[in-house]
Amino acid sequence: MILSNDFKRLWADTGPDVLAAVARVGASGWYILGPNVAAFESALASFWGVSHAVGVASGLDAIEIGLRILDCRPGALVLTSPISAFATTLAILKLGAVPVFVDCDASGLIDLDACRQALAARPRIRHFVPVHLFGHALDADRLDELRRRFELAIVEDCAQSIGAAWRGRPTGGVGQVAATSFYPTKNLGALGDGGALLTSSEEYAAQARKLRHYGQSRRYQHDVAGYNSRLDEIQAAILHDVFLPRLEQWTAARRRVAGFYLSGIRNPRVAIPPPPAGSLSCWHLFPVLVEAARKDAFHAHMRAAGVETGEHYPAPVFHQPALRAAPHELIGGCARSIRFCASEVSLPVHPYLTDSEVAQVIDAVNRWSG
Repeated sequence: MILSNDFKRLWADTGPDVLAAVARVGASGWYILGPNVAAFESALASFWGVSHAVGVASGLDAIEIGLRILDCRPGALVLTSPISAFATTLAILKLGAVPVFVDCDASGLIDLDACRQALAARPRIRHFVPVHLFGHALDADRLDELRRRFELAIVEDCAQSIGAAWRGRPTGGVGQVAATSFYPTKNLGALGDGGALLTSSEEYAAQARKLRHYGQSRRYQHDVAGYNSRLDEIQAAILHDVFLPRLEQWTAARRRVAGFYLSGIRNPRVAIPPPPAGSLSCWHLFPVLVEAARKDAFHAHMRAAGVETGEHYPAPVFHQPALRAAPHELIGGCARSIRFCASEVSLPVHPYLTDSEVAQVIDAVNRWSG
């Protein structure tokens, strides 16, 4: 079976280096917020082109802490995408704020034209969590124009976009703060949970470091009610020593696979959402669209052909049961997002795919009769 993510091949490639990193941390006797976290934060900030990275326990916490730093309070309206992992919306809800969903564009990313209209009509909206979905980069110029025109506090959700850029501009550089995740399936994934907040503001970085560690400014002095949200030394060492040095190679491999799919898939019953024209995508996922009523049949066909497929995401966030009792708003009904989710299927796009496996995926897609 060709897997969506092949962690056994990852381990075969990196296992000895991972064990060496773990042994080094174990021998050091320092397991929480030590030199490995500091070294990884410095390397990650340099890779991303920002001044500061602050390691936290998850991508969810990175978004929540980022919003809190930007003074997102209970009742605040927060513009965001209805197509994303639930964590994006959960971070908003945990602060008592109200997610305001705007429809997607043809790529599945939040429609920035619709955002402009929503912001003009709803002057109370002061916070924005745009999502760089699938590894595509949102239009940084338009995002920057929205931030300036409407005086927005922005936390960019970059959990799927490390290594992606808009016309040479890496994702995460428009908002005051960005957030990423090191969940194992991510392009830079750990062997467990983890995340980071990214910013070029010394003030915001200092606040994030305080909030992640119980709100302490120094030992046993708690200035605010913070979190227990710390990236572990072991995960930081693995990321710094083993995975981050391989990331550019892995990203190139993902782009190679995506290039084969873009040129090779030729089935009128399978549509490829167009990547944004200015995006140098890192291809965290490779989405295709099939007729919603035939999606289960497509999954079955691909499985029979030896190919694992996924869905990102089978329903927009506002259709989740957790939102039934939670305050939220929809701008314009978000009909395109509903249709997109009903039709989306994700093909394998990881760095350990062989050329013959990629050819097998393409052949299976092209042979599907619908």
